Amino acid sequence: MNEKIAKLKEMISKSENIVFFGGAGVSTESGIPDFRSEDGIYNQEWTYPPETIMTYSFFRSNPEEFYRFSHERGINFNVEPNRTHIRLAELEQEGKLKAVITQNVDGLHQKAGSKNVLELHGSLHRAYCTSCHKEHPASVTRIKGQVPRCECGGVIRSDVVLFGEPLNPSVIARSVDYIEKADMLIVGGTSLGVYPAAGLIRYYRGNKLVLINLAPTPYDSHADLIINEKIGEVFAQI
Repeated sequence: MNEKIAKLKEMISKSENIVFFGGAGVSTESGIPDFRSEDGIYNQEWTYPPETIMTYSFFRSNPEEFYRFSHERGINFNVEPNRTHIRLAELEQEGKLKAVITQNVDGLHQKAGSKNVLELHGSLHRAYCTSCHKEHPASVTRIKGQVPRCECGGVIRSDVVLFGEPLNPSVIARSVDYIEKADMLIVGGTSLGVYPAAGLIRYYRGNKLVLINLAPTPYDSHADLIINEKIGEVFAQI
C-alpha cells in the first residue's frame, strides 16, 4: 500500500460524515463506457455527433435517430457493481458515508446496496411519457427498432437529463446540503469538467477534500489529497 492510500485510509477512519461525489470513471470498471476517453462514446462514429444526439432539442425533433443511437450504444444492463460501488455501500453501512452523489445514470450504486444515492443526471431505470407524464417500465425504452410510445400517443423517454435540460432542483439542493455538512468529501472517477454538477464541490468547507482520478482536474489545487490511480484499485485497498 502506497503512502497516499494509507493517508486516505487514515482520513476515512477519523471521519464520521463522508460524502462521495462520482462520475463515469466509477462505472468503467463494470464495463460501461465513458464519454470523453479515447474509446469513449464521443470518439465513435455516428450519423450525427453524439453531443448533438443527446440534446433535448434533438430528442424532440428526431426521436427515431435518438433511439437508434441509444439502442446501438446502449448500456449492458447485466453489468455488476465493481469494487468502488461495493466499498461505498459498506462505508454507508458502517455509518461513515452519508450520501453518494453521482453523475451516472446506471443504478449500480443502488445495486451494490447504497441507500442514499442522489442522481444528478437521473436514471435509465425510470421512464415516463413526455405527453401525459405517465410512468412506464424502463424496459420499454430498450426495445430495438422502435420509438416507445404511450397509450396516449406520446413518446416515452428515460428519466435522464439530456443536454440542454436543467438538473432537478431538489436533487441539487439536497446535494449541496450534504456537501456543506460533510467533514470529508471524496471525489472520484470524474474530470470535473461537466457543469453545473462539477461546481457542487465548491460548497465543501472542510479540510479533507480527496480527488481520485487518472488525469488531473481543474480542482487539484484545492485538494488536500490527490490520487491519480484507477479508482477501483484504490477502493480495493481501503
